[in-house]
Amino acid sequence: MARIPIGLQLFSVRQQCAADLPGTLKAVAEMGYEAVEPAGYHDRSAQEWKQMLDEFGLKMCGTHTAMDTLLGDELTRAVEFNQTCGNPNLIVPSIKKESKEEWQGFARTLSEIAEKVREDGMRVGYHNHAHDFAPMDGETPWDILFSTGSKDLIMQIDTGNALSGGADPVPYIERYPGQAVTVHLKEYSSASPGEALIGEGDVRWDDFFALCESVGATEWYIVEQASRVYPPLECVAKCLENLRKMGK
Repeated sequence: MARIPIGLQLFSVRQQCAADLPGTLKAVAEMGYEAVEPAGYHDRSAQEWKQMLDEFGLKMCGTHTAMDTLLGDELTRAVEFNQTCGNPNLIVPSIKKESKEEWQGFARTLSEIAEKVREDGMRVGYHNHAHDFAPMDGETPWDILFSTGSKDLIMQIDTGNALSGGADPVPYIERYPGQAVTVHLKEYSSASPGEALIGEGDVRWDDFFALCESVGATEWYIVEQASRVYPPLECVAKCLENLRKMGK
């Protein structure tokens, strides 16, 4: 299959983006990243984003957007903003529910939104944190969401967050085939939490990549990484270097 390109979740370099967004985007592009996934727009318009992305040869491979931006009239504005930026993927970064029934309701609501935006060429998804794998009525919220929701939903599994919640991310790619359209590459090390870079911890990368590239229908690998050992820009540069060594 064709090589899967690599983007960067800008939360990894959020302070740098807040201080100098154009300069940070330029630095990210020069490292070799092919796209970015914003987590907030830093008071820039969609037109300004598009101009910067075009200037530095970047795409927008997704955006992390709060659930309330996908409800009511806000959905129209979110779609218009992201269409201008050339981004088709709207990802809810985190949510907490207290029961299986609440998670099932969230799955149905997210599926309804996905149906609404399909004609606009957009997709909707959800990104996990550790709490999404805490058992609830004999199941995990992650399984409740993706067994209840539409097959159109993007299952944006974050490898490091899954492991920190006690879950191996690898089997989920096979369990929900075709839904790992974008995935977050984040290292996790039980031996040195917060310190390991991609390729230096507990994630079973070979197995993960093999499933993404066979049954996952993955279109983007997205790095989201922070390290206490290196400054943010150096950290994400080293992560990309390690992915290149893996043949990505």
